[in-house]
Amino acid sequence: MSAVKGTEAHGRTTDRVGAAQEAVDRLRAGLAEAGIVLPSLRLEPVSSAGNDPAPLVDLGRCNVETADRLSAVLEGARQR
Repeated sequence: MSAVKGTEAHGRTTDRVGAAQEAVDRLRAGLAEAGIVLPSLRLEPVSSAGNDPAPLVDLGRCNVETADRLSAVLEGARQR
């Protein structure tokens, strides 16, 4: 691979991971506005590694109260 192609590939990789992190940040902010915190919310590191990452968002686990609040927010959004 030429240096230019390598740089282009790195740029696409950085863009993909950066976009995924922005999605996590937006999700965290939106959840916070609804009074919901998912403590384990993060960009899953293994899926974001390597030359051709396919980033996944790890929502983690939450307690029943948080799941109920999240369900209520989603139900409210559907009713709009």
